[in-house]
Amino acid sequence: MNRTVLTRKENNEYYDRYIEQIPTDLSLRAGFGSSLDEVVEFFQNIPEEKLEYRYEAGKWSIKEIFQHLIDTERVFAYRMFRIGRGDSTPLAGFDQNVYIEPSGANKKSLAELIEEFQLLRKSTQSILGSLLDEDLEHMGEASGFGVSARALAFIILGHERWHMKIIRERYL
Repeated sequence: MNRTVLTRKENNEYYDRYIEQIPTDLSLRAGFGSSLDEVVEFFQNIPEEKLEYRYEAGKWSIKEIFQHLIDTERVFAYRMFRIGRGDSTPLAGFDQNVYIEPSGANKKSLAELIEEFQLLRKSTQSILGSLLDEDLEHMGEASGFGVSARALAFIILGHERWHMKIIRERYL
């Protein structure tokens, strides 16, 4: 299943910018496998002295962005799981800015962040592997908007690509 299966009704248009980062021919399940290595390699290749760099006051450091990717995947994988299992309970939004300070991202080593990401990604892959294509078509509500389980999965992949692009353009 690639992103061409998504319809305009499966996600809030805000998330289109993330979904559009995914090549149309990328298989969803294969994408989670290949992106694991891509994300790890990307962050491993950033010079140590740049990891806590902020290109502007008030912006997150690279470590904080990495932690943000981890936190967002946790939230969106949970949403994907619930919706994929047919749970129609509306799911609350989350304020990404509230999560950064208590995460202590800048106090973590890059190795710790990578390990956290790898463990999380394996869990997300497990959830995705437990859902049938039909399950991924289930619609639910998150942050006040309708969304499918598969759109949530594509958003996770596109979100990390979006932020790696921002890092390349503004941080490196």
